[in-house]
Amino acid sequence: MYTHNLDPVLIDFGFIVIRWFSLAYIFGIILGWWLGKKIIKNILKNINIKFNIKEFDDLITYLIISIIVGGRLGYIIFYNLHYYINNPLDVIKVWEGGMSFHGALLGIIIGTYLFSKKKNVPALFLLDVIACVSPIGIFLGRIANFINGELVGKVTEVSWSVIFPTIDSLPRHPSQLYEAVLEGVILFLILNSIIFKQRYIMGTCSYLFLIYYGIFRIISEFFRQPDVQIGYLFNLISMGTLLSFLMIIAGLIIFNILRKKNEN
Repeated sequence: MYTHNLDPVLIDFGFIVIRWFSLAYIFGIILGWWLGKKIIKNILKNINIKFNIKEFDDLITYLIISIIVGGRLGYIIFYNLHYYINNPLDVIKVWEGGMSFHGALLGIIIGTYLFSKKKNVPALFLLDVIACVSPIGIFLGRIANFINGELVGKVTEVSWSVIFPTIDSLPRHPSQLYEAVLEGVILFLILNSIIFKQRYIMGTCSYLFLIYYGIFRIISEFFRQPDVQIGYLFNLISMGTLLSFLMIIAGLIIFNILRKKNEN
């Protein structure tokens, strides 16, 4: 058993505060940008797509905006709509927390689609690249969640349980770390083992990301404490489980569409 005593703030200069969560975003984007370029170079060797790799830098700008706007709106709509209806000015207080992965995902899809139309590039090609680098950011984000002592797990008696004093004095599953391994490490290995194969099929990593992330997130939700303001929907499932189930369905639909297209 471990008692959580980590500080969410790395450095406090008084006039500026550097938080672990901010660094997770920054390094997730930087590492994703670096790996994304390598993936694009590899894909362009095996498939005829007119894309200037320098344009990937422009896509990063789209993605940063999409992640922030989508993540924030997703949290507001999916997790705490009633509160923000009554406190509309708090919508802009991103620094106080409140971001949704599923909202950020929708933002990324929309932002990438708009970028692909502007550059006349297949959206699935770009989404495949994003799918392969996203687990880096997810991993770092979940580690930051653990450091912050947020999104804690359910009460348990396992030997590796963690007490989060800012929550209560009960031992809990370190569900943030479970998610870091499943949604970060394992998902990264699965997708990147596929994208670097010689026979690349456009869209494969996109639908596999939706399916595998959905499965891994649902598994993690069994160990994760539901959001206090929502609890369990229909006294049965968490909001995260519901949204992840929809991800799996979307992934299967894309798979079926691509399969029929390739058969023709």
